[in-house]
Amino acid sequence: PRMFIMFMLQEKSSKQLPPKSYSRYDQERFRGEKETEEFKIDTLGGFATMKKSGTTSTQAPSHKAAPQRPSQPSSRVPVPVKPNKSQKRESKTPIIIVPASLSSLLNLYNVRDFLQDNKFIPAQEKIKQGYRKVTEVMIQRKRDIIQMNMLRGHTTAANPSENQIVTIPYRIIDAPARLDNKDWDRVVAVFVAGPAWQFKGWPWLTNTGSPVNIFTKMKAFHLKYEESRPDANVLKWDVSVLNVSQTKRHLDSVSSLKFWEHLDKFVMKNKRHLRF
Repeated sequence: PRMFIMFMLQEKSSKQLPPKSYSRYDQERFRGEKETEEFKIDTLGGFATMKKSGTTSTQAPSHKAAPQRPSQPSSRVPVPVKPNKSQKRESKTPIIIVPASLSSLLNLYNVRDFLQDNKFIPAQEKIKQGYRKVTEVMIQRKRDIIQMNMLRGHTTAANPSENQIVTIPYRIIDAPARLDNKDWDRVVAVFVAGPAWQFKGWPWLTNTGSPVNIFTKMKAFHLKYEESRPDANVLKWDVSVLNVSQTKRHLDSVSSLKFWEHLDKFVMKNKRHLRF
């Protein structure tokens, strides 16, 4: 009877307990804590446990910012600043002023013939040939290098293999009112007609309107026929007189070369920064 009673009690208790279901936490209990002890991970804890510890499974591990290296000076070579193309180079071309009046023997109609080609052609004849008035003329003066070196005091002889002739431009105008201060510095010569009103509005006039100071800034010339008398003002001013014949054209070059000889000496002494 005692054995029977014990059997019945065990059978009754086994019927009251529900069958044991599968639990993932049981697997963790069997594995023990050795596998997770190194990483300090609570394998039995749920979401609430993680929340208490301040971490979640979706939180990325924090990384310390890498220390920044001190900036080093660039090894690039600085690019030079290009000069502004709008800034023009200062011209060194000499300027010669001639009278605008047709009564003058030399004006813009015939100045190229006389100063460049060593020939004098009256302005009235040029007009009959169909030449029209221009605002300015550019002449090209041909010069021998050896003579230029001698004039400038250079003792070094020119190289025979080099070209012995150079060309120097000169600007000829008859309207000086268009000149600015820099242009006036380039004026090397003026052809004087005679009357003082030719210099009205020019710089360097005296209080009385006399142009005598102008002739210290540039070389003055007066061209006339050899048979005629010069103007009274020309005789009292510092003006070099040049004569041409009305009929003897072969003598024109003598007066033209005399002009260049006087002008070179003046520029050499007073305006050597210009081309000549």
